[in-house]
Amino acid sequence: MFVRTTYATGDPAALDGAVRALTTDGRAQLVAEPGFRGAGMFVDREVGKLMTGTWWDDEEALRASADRMSEVRARMLSGFAATTTVDTWEAAVATRPEAAGEDARFRLTRVEFAPADADALVDAYESGVLPALRAMHGFLGGSLLLDRAAGRGMVGAVYADRDSLAASRGPVAALRGAATSRARATVRSVEEFDVVLLEARPPSS
Repeated sequence: MFVRTTYATGDPAALDGAVRALTTDGRAQLVAEPGFRGAGMFVDREVGKLMTGTWWDDEEALRASADRMSEVRARMLSGFAATTTVDTWEAAVATRPEAAGEDARFRLTRVEFAPADADALVDAYESGVLPALRAMHGFLGGSLLLDRAAGRGMVGAVYADRDSLAASRGPVAALRGAATSRARATVRSVEEFDVVLLEARPPSS
């Protein structure tokens, strides 16, 4: 699958208006798109950050939706976003939770690597990071998204609640260090968000 992410920052006071627009009119537009396979929305209300990820059957479906969703995104975010960044990714590894409770939390880690080391990063995540995450209390699912040509990636992990996210910080820091060393990758940022929306739709038959 392929993923389109949107990362927007703006006035925290206007964030909830954008969330309402995206989860109503924005979501209605998404579910009508061919090849749409679910979405996540994550916010930091204190700072004023909003991130969305939309999942697609394949790169063709992602690209076919681009112009329509660009117009929807601009309209939905117009009252909030001072900055907006849109990226597309290959879902190299995906263990997506179908839903999450109201207290769910999300951790996002951005990494950089030499394009030739992309497969080493996938192997480090699949064989080392993901099994350890699955053993942690409250872990609901996670994904590794890659832009192989640019040497960029994002690791996302969803936790059931604030306490399980907090308890994971130390163990995940150790995992992060070991995996990036093994894959010769560099961590660029680690962020945490509240989960606003999480849904996974079954793939096309």
